[in-house]
Amino acid sequence: MKVLINPNSNPTQASTRDQYLSAPGFGKYYTDHMVVAKWNEKTGWSDATLQPYGPLSLDPATMVFHYGQEIFEGMKAYIQPDGGISLFRPEANAKRFARSAARMALPEMPVDFFLATIEALVKQDKDWVPKKVGESLYIRPFLIATEVGLGVRPSNEATYLLIATPAAAYFNAANAVTVWISTEYVRAAQGGTGEAKCGGNYAASLVAQQQAAKQGCDQVVWLDAKERFWVEEMGGMNLYFVKGTGKSAKIITPKLTGTLLPGITRDSILTLASDLGYSVEEKMISIDDWKNGVQSGEISETFACGTAAVVSAIGAAKSNAGTWVTGDGKPGPITNEIRQQLLGIQHGQIADKHGWNKRVI
Repeated sequence: MKVLINPNSNPTQASTRDQYLSAPGFGKYYTDHMVVAKWNEKTGWSDATLQPYGPLSLDPATMVFHYGQEIFEGMKAYIQPDGGISLFRPEANAKRFARSAARMALPEMPVDFFLATIEALVKQDKDWVPKKVGESLYIRPFLIATEVGLGVRPSNEATYLLIATPAAAYFNAANAVTVWISTEYVRAAQGGTGEAKCGGNYAASLVAQQQAAKQGCDQVVWLDAKERFWVEEMGGMNLYFVKGTGKSAKIITPKLTGTLLPGITRDSILTLASDLGYSVEEKMISIDDWKNGVQSGEISETFACGTAAVVSAIGAAKSNAGTWVTGDGKPGPITNEIRQQLLGIQHGQIADKHGWNKRVI
């Protein structure tokens, strides 16, 4: 399987592109190209084609519209000190994409083929990668069921697409976010799709996000489906709790139970925190543990992490059980240290001793 190149004959003018890159936002502008590959049950995967970015034409009875059989990934390309471009742990994204596909009864894309499409798009649209530390080219691969029909069964046709958008920080790193702990709604249950990166998980979360906004909060935090007691994750991000201060602090994240998304940033921080001399632990954290730990001062910092947000401090948590503020309500020193360490590795400013960066250009 190859990636065929069909470049855009009318790309965005350099001056316009530079204007976009001066304040990219998140998901506001898209690069000049996308990648498309088809799969069907009889012949398997076709070659992929890199082609001009543009709209799709789909029959109204295309199965993805009716049964939500789709998955996606989120990953980034980063500028390096010498002007080159690297991806951060793309093999991990490729493997998670395959696991999500299997859970949603979609075809698994071979890791090498997935990586080839990513590299082809980044090389073609290299001038869209922002140059500032903390900014990046956000890459969105996705896979949808494209058989036409209304039978409730796995689609025998699928289409893989890949697009990219220049991205600034998802949240302002200088500020801490406020979160609403949802007890009315849940994100995922055992045996469900919580471990898969599928759109249905996000669609089901939006009503709780609306609820959070009405409470004056930036994001929603999910509890487990059974007891509504154990903290799971925040919006589309994983959570971390810091107990203690200084190098004696312990950094804790909720353990993977089958309902949480196994975040690549989450996994990276477990390693980075150990590298920085902190003890780390994956364990169940209850809503009472969180509240009481903050109120006693035992929990000194709380933060969320993910591809889009990188690392974002949580200042205050609100729930039906009350409101509690972590520390002084601002990003703490350990949160900031981990964020800077992660960004430094991603941008090639700190030694990548784990071999996470994959050079593209």
